[in-house]
Amino acid sequence: MDELEKTGFYLVGYGCTTCIGNSGPLSEEIEKGIEENDLVAAAVLSGNRNFEGRIHSHVKASYLASPPLVVAYALAGTVDIDLTTHPLGQDQDGNDVFLKDIWPTSEEINELIADNIDADMFRKNYGEVFDGSAAWNAISSADSQLYPWDEGSTYIKNPPFFDGMTMEPEGIPDIEGARILGLFGDSITTDHISPAGNIDPDSPAGKYLQERGVMEADFNSYGSRRGNDAVMTRGTFANIRIKNTMMGGKEGGYTYYFKDDSATLQDGEEMPIYNAAMKYKEDKRPLVVLGGAEYGSGSSRDWAAKGTILLGVKAVLTSSFERIHRSNLVGMGVLPLTFKDGQNAETYKLDGSEVLSITGLDNGESKTATVTATRADGSAETFEVNVGLQTPKEREYVRHGGVLHYVLRQLAAESKEAG
Repeated sequence: MDELEKTGFYLVGYGCTTCIGNSGPLSEEIEKGIEENDLVAAAVLSGNRNFEGRIHSHVKASYLASPPLVVAYALAGTVDIDLTTHPLGQDQDGNDVFLKDIWPTSEEINELIADNIDADMFRKNYGEVFDGSAAWNAISSADSQLYPWDEGSTYIKNPPFFDGMTMEPEGIPDIEGARILGLFGDSITTDHISPAGNIDPDSPAGKYLQERGVMEADFNSYGSRRGNDAVMTRGTFANIRIKNTMMGGKEGGYTYYFKDDSATLQDGEEMPIYNAAMKYKEDKRPLVVLGGAEYGSGSSRDWAAKGTILLGVKAVLTSSFERIHRSNLVGMGVLPLTFKDGQNAETYKLDGSEVLSITGLDNGESKTATVTATRADGSAETFEVNVGLQTPKEREYVRHGGVLHYVLRQLAAESKEAG
């Protein structure tokens, strides 16, 4: 490490650092250069996530590599290089230095392991792990079977999933007069839907934290605040790289709010997706999200589905779903729909300003449904879509408003019978 540190390389703490966008800031000069010249900056990292913008909001491209390759690419200063034939740089005498010149042999690595790693190291680090640190043990806790919610906490909040819940399930009624909250293209990942990285101070989540006295330096990340639905719902579709196509290519979690059915795309009021969803909630408008192929790919992030339902989205209509995200949507009571093969939003020239009605659901029993998209001038486009409920249990989950409601109603019914 001594020689590496002389060259500018240091080890960062393990855990949720690079993976969740906590690698630290770029220098102001680099950030300014990227913004002013619209550069596609690239990161090479030995972490485990390479989603667009995940490592840093100004770094669009990320490549995963071993730690020695991270050092090698940094020395070369570019990813546009063939490390097997091009030198990384020159030594003090001006001679070319290639990757093979600095790459350790297996014998060297094994020798280092044998000299530095033994059983005592593990005993020292893990022998008292369950005792907890002094800081952890100093945290006060209540001796109670019920968690004492702290209304002032910005990390852990009583979630609203059961608010207004009744003993009878809602069923799967037809969706009438819905607005399109977002119109997205192909390959929208769960990181686009629910980012895990840094919280922008000008975003709805950033403003929420500032209103509660949290300084920007203490924002932490979305991933660390997943116990607070108010932060996570505000962060849904708030990825800085997501593109809502109705916004004409603008990046970030923005959409148009349409006040009435006669509004065209040009009449829409631009605002963050969360703000628009809350205004539609006041209007008692159901919401639908439209996407392209492979919607929900990437890590199986629960908040990508939780945030969707808490925004008021009743259905997601895409060309295709990633398998786990579709299941997660079902588990939260969101209806997954897909266009017929070869079709998408462009097939019907949908621009996001249409009012949608989704009929013929037959309480989830029908394998297809009819979508009627009504434009501002009163003209309408009608087409058939597939209902993505694959099993009787999935239909039951959505009828109950999600698996949480289903389980709680089952427990309540069993308790009533036993009592």
